[in-house]
Amino acid sequence: MTPEQTPFKFLSYYFDKRSFTATFAYQGIDNFIFSEKIQFSRFEGTHFNITEDPSLDQLLDRALFLTFMIIGVSYFKAHPTPNVRIDLPLDEWQANFFNKVYQEGLSQYAFENGLSREYLARFSATNGYTAPEAITGYKGSGILSLQSGGKDSILTAEILKEKGLNFTSWYVSNTDEKTYPAVLDQIQFPKHPQVAVRTIDLEHLRQSGGLNGHVPITYILQSLALVQAILFNQKTILVSIGQEGNEPHSQIGDLPVNHQWSKTWEAEQLFAEYVKKYISPDLKIGSPLRNLSELAIAEQFITKCWEKYGYSFSSCNRSNYKQGANNSELHWCGSCAKCANTYLLFSPFLAPHPLKSLFADVDLFANTENEELMNNFRGLLGVDGVMKPFECVGSTDELRTAYHHRQPEYASLPFIVPEGHFDYKATYEMQGGLY
Repeated sequence: MTPEQTPFKFLSYYFDKRSFTATFAYQGIDNFIFSEKIQFSRFEGTHFNITEDPSLDQLLDRALFLTFMIIGVSYFKAHPTPNVRIDLPLDEWQANFFNKVYQEGLSQYAFENGLSREYLARFSATNGYTAPEAITGYKGSGILSLQSGGKDSILTAEILKEKGLNFTSWYVSNTDEKTYPAVLDQIQFPKHPQVAVRTIDLEHLRQSGGLNGHVPITYILQSLALVQAILFNQKTILVSIGQEGNEPHSQIGDLPVNHQWSKTWEAEQLFAEYVKKYISPDLKIGSPLRNLSELAIAEQFITKCWEKYGYSFSSCNRSNYKQGANNSELHWCGSCAKCANTYLLFSPFLAPHPLKSLFADVDLFANTENEELMNNFRGLLGVDGVMKPFECVGSTDELRTAYHHRQPEYASLPFIVPEGHFDYKATYEMQGGLY
């Protein structure tokens, strides 16, 4: 297999201000036209009126362009090629930024499909082009907080409430019915979360018969949230990511393989810098949990959130969050890497009975008949040469520390786990963070 030289084309993007619907179109190297639609949420009675402030329309267009470029990864991956074509200019910084998204952001996809960096997109700057300055003087106010139904985003919401900060809970649904996890109703009861609907062009992806694999979903959601915040006239967008993602799973030549690249501190900084340089310095985006380890987040969740949300949240991707699935009620499968990771993180801070209740009253450490689960524990804990699972999980040293500090009533795993030396209470100094 050699890198395909036929170009992947970024065709167009359009926003209908009457319906709050954005449409993004692309053409694959097999000539399939892919069209994705996003139905953004709107507050009751709101409308987008550019006649009152033309700069607002420019701001929205710049955010839509960023979204257009990032969402393209979902269709580019069907038939990858280093040759990409876009009929809009890019400066050198933008070209390098999108190269990061389409290379580091697709590293897991490349690994799983036997590809190297040479198969991935290469953006080039337009000769002599200098991008216009970012728009200043945006008058937005308020906070948009991305919610998933998992522990991190729920913790962010509770911290905001503790501080007396008003915010809008926002969720991206993959179903036309605008369903969302019922646990989100508990956050600002009786207010419901605002919901946007993402409709991926699955039909044409299937017809194209191309490759599949992981995309930098955090960047996709952040770009959508940026558009939504502008539509809501808000200025701060909060994601919920701790100090994670910096430990690669493998390496392809000079390309680190990282499931969590778009959750790294490097990626957060890059995204925020793009917004500052090309959209508006008055818009802020990032994670208020970035200075905390995954273990510290787990401890805070037990302290602040368990009593209210303990039996209705979930971080399990296998049982939830599937395209087109109704995610109203969240569940745990008890076998996947996310379930194993959560069990490890919570075991130092929570007695076995309440934690086991999430997993059909089974102590996962003792469930030795579940070979998949045991291999996930081995991968997470760096044992027997098992590769770290492709999931958003804690670092090996962190999870070893969690295991050796589990409460004594838990069973032991059927293999030796090296000691961990992780100081989970240490906070991370992140220059330019939101906290």
